[in-house]
Order: sequence, then C-alpha cells, then structure tokens
Amino acid sequence: MSASVVDEHADAAAGAAAGPVLEITGLSVGVRGEDGEREVVSGLSLSLGRGETLCIAGESGSGKSMTALAIMRLLPQPAGRIAAGTIRLYDKDGSAVELTALDERRMRDIRGDRIAMIFQEPMTSLNPVLSIGRQLTESIEAHTGLSHAEAQRRAVEALKAVRISEAESRLKQFPHELSGGMRQRVMIAMALALEPDVLIADEPTTALDVTVQGEVLELLRDLQRQHGTS
Repeated sequence: MSASVVDEHADAAAGAAAGPVLEITGLSVGVRGEDGEREVVSGLSLSLGRGETLCIAGESGSGKSMTALAIMRLLPQPAGRIAAGTIRLYDKDGSAVELTALDERRMRDIRGDRIAMIFQEPMTSLNPVLSIGRQLTESIEAHTGLSHAEAQRRAVEALKAVRISEAESRLKQFPHELSGGMRQRVMIAMALALEPDVLIADEPTTALDVTVQGEVLELLRDLQRQHGTS
C-alpha cells in the first residue's frame, strides 16, 4: 500500500520560494511485532513551505498517521522506530534542527510550540477527567511561562478564535459535556494556541457529520491565513 503527497495550496509556489519550514528526506518507519519488524513507511521525502498546505493521501494502512507520529516523535513505544531518514524543522532565519537527533526533553519543547497536531478522534485525545480550561492552560503555561491567570486569558482567546460561544464558561466544562464538533474545535484551539509553524491535521473531520466537517475545514483555512501556519 502506498500514500501520495499532494500540494493543494494556491500559494504553494510562494511558500516554496520563501524556503521550507519542514523537510523530510528518505524517511522509513519500522514497527516490531511477533514476526519481526515491518516497514510501514518507506523512503518518504517531502518539503513543506511556509504558509503552504500539503496533503498526504492514501488508503487505510498506507502510513499516513505513522508519518505524522514520526514527525512528532510520538511513535508507539517500544515497537515503533524511525529506521532511516531525516526530519528537519527550519526557523525563519534558515537555521534547521534535526528532529530525529533530539532527546525527549527538547522534543517536548518543540511539540505544541513549533509543531502541533490535531488527531482523528478528540474524545480519545482529550483527557476525560480534566476540564477544557486545564488542558488548554497546561500547554500554554509550560511553553510561555505565563501566570495561570494570563494563560486562562489566552485560552479564552483561543476558544473564541475557533468560534466557540461562551468561551469563559467552556473552560469549566469537561470533554463529555461538549458535542463532537465542539470537541474538535477545542482540539484546534489547543493546537493553535501557541501559533505553531506547522500544524499536522490527521483526518480531523473523520468522526463528524458532513455539515460540521465543512465548518471545521473552513475554520482551519481561515486560521491558516491569519497566522501563516503551514
């Protein structure tokens, strides 16, 4: 099975001309099982420009999610590993950091701050025993050093940015109290709260009805235009 890389943004040429924000070369991912290691991603190469949208299309099991997890260095452990290749994240000055060479502490600094991810099913990604506010402010405080009160203000702004009404009261609610579309908006707010350079959306509308799917995709496009996110 294979996946295809499709560049669908109208400003792709401009993004490429401005230089890449993420560049992957020869990425291979292996997963160990009872019958040995199997290659689930083989020799993938791609370049993502600033403000560009790039799609990885493929059938189920073709390695799309594993590619995303490899970029985030969140492959299932101890079975999954990056077997070969490089993943470089570029700053605006052209300097690059090789993600495959970083230890876990340095990767934690990058996750959420410079690269964020929206997962397929928010109900399994959001913590059911923590309030929405706690989950939003936790990341903001960790990466910015803001006080709890300041982090709460930014969390409210993030919820308003994804068009969630009564944002202040939503901070006190728990995931199960929100609709599927609302939970996905919370996931988007969490991912964009720190204005990352790269946002990875792993089939973010799969569990939603068609109308809500359209609303979420349009929201992502609007936020991308506002923040210049890739």
